[in-house]
Amino acid sequence: MSIRSALGYLASSILLILAVVFALASVHAPIRLVTSAFLFIAGFTLLYYLRRRKPITIVQRVEVPGNLKVQTLKCPNCSAPINLSDVKVVKGIPTLKCPYCGYVFEVTEEPKW
Repeated sequence: MSIRSALGYLASSILLILAVVFALASVHAPIRLVTSAFLFIAGFTLLYYLRRRKPITIVQRVEVPGNLKVQTLKCPNCSAPINLSDVKVVKGIPTLKCPYCGYVFEVTEEPKW
């Protein structure tokens, strides 16, 4: 936990404790209930921004063993040329999607024997 998040949690807890104190004190002066509401909103907003997760980018690289012959890859459905930079790994299997007909197919490696 970083210093920034620790101070944020501390400030949020102080705001929420003050909100409870002002809510209890609103018995004598009802205007304190408005202050309590603002403190609750500020405390929970601070907690929300502290708990937000940053998106994680996952980069997967596909390594093909052995010597390769460079060929143009064609869609088995419409025979359109496919760009190899559009390979996506789904559950460990490299798949391609045809940009023309939308057909999704798996890339398989032919045996060497």
